[in-house]
Amino acid sequence: MPSSFLPPSPFRVTVDGQTRLADYKTSSDIYKSKTQSRAAIKTHAKAIKGLAHRLYGAADKSLLIILQGMDTSGKDGTTSAIFHRTPPLNLHVAAFKAPSKTERAHDYLWRIHPHCPPKGHITIFNRSHYEDVLVVKVRGFAPAAATEQRYEQINNFERHLTENGTIVLKFMLHISHEIQGERLRDRLITPRKRWKFNPGDLEDRKLWPEFMDAYETMLQRTSTEHAPWYVIPSDNRAARGAIISGLVRQALENINPQYPDPGYRPEDFEII
Repeated sequence: MPSSFLPPSPFRVTVDGQTRLADYKTSSDIYKSKTQSRAAIKTHAKAIKGLAHRLYGAADKSLLIILQGMDTSGKDGTTSAIFHRTPPLNLHVAAFKAPSKTERAHDYLWRIHPHCPPKGHITIFNRSHYEDVLVVKVRGFAPAAATEQRYEQINNFERHLTENGTIVLKFMLHISHEIQGERLRDRLITPRKRWKFNPGDLEDRKLWPEFMDAYETMLQRTSTEHAPWYVIPSDNRAARGAIISGLVRQALENINPQYPDPGYRPEDFEII
């Protein structure tokens, strides 16, 4: 039976196209303390370890996790929280940056599909094809008419994945403008984090309202029954990790992968 430790309703985006991003908070009081959040992460991560191994053994389904959010929203930290107990046997991370010259010569989904997980595997997208209706839209890197077509093209692409055995989980890591500013300053001030600071992030920060509008449209147009969005409050790192790891655990328990029985028995072989 699936677990019911975390109801998805506060975070799952409806499919009626009426979503307002302002209705989703960037902080959550589901967990009363950092200690409680970390305990939940530990519990979920342990369960995910076993479920991921069963998924690999069953090899009849796969899981694609999409993490999308503004800079400093915590995509790397989220991945670590969910899978810090899981061996890398069937775990993959694909980070999508600005497309190369070769990638730009193809359609925008061409570079995405090869990274989708085969049966028995889990793949995390750190950024994704949704950049093509976010930064591409806000920055005007493609004609508006072409961007408009992409919402339905993405829906069809994800429907194709789900109809062929891939479960798609999509998380928008929702942070406040204030917290992003604090994290960017921390990157610049802290020597061991300075390598992650990119002055270009400040240019995107200037366009915060435009990006929030683009995210809202993305949620309205691409949260579907086969691949719904979840808006995750991400001002608090531990709570973010606890919420998402709970939802990933729930998805794996819904799959309920089982080890196959090859039919062999000890009495069939002479054991020396």
